[in-house]
Amino acid sequence: MVDTIKVSAKSRSTAVAGAIAGVIREHKHAEVQAIGAGAVNQAVKAIAIARGYLERDGLDIACVPVFVEVDVSGEERTAVKFLVEVSRTFTPIPAAAPPPPAQG
Repeated sequence: MVDTIKVSAKSRSTAVAGAIAGVIREHKHAEVQAIGAGAVNQAVKAIAIARGYLERDGLDIACVPVFVEVDVSGEERTAVKFLVEVSRTFTPIPAAAPPPPAQG
């Protein structure tokens, strides 16, 4: 079982993206959970950024959003959980080599 990546409105989308990419590389799927509009916004941005990170590894991802009920300090809240998984693999295009140093 993979731990759920919990996102808040204050989460840095690039940091969350790195966490998502790491979990995807290791387990081929991840769960991302957000409560509230700001948190959902950060989660969606993070998934898009993670997709770019994983592209370098020849992995493409897809996500399915679902509503879940979660307990927060004894209170039941509705969260959006994104089920993220590898949808396909491909051979990545190597990055262009840097130009040679200038002579002169």
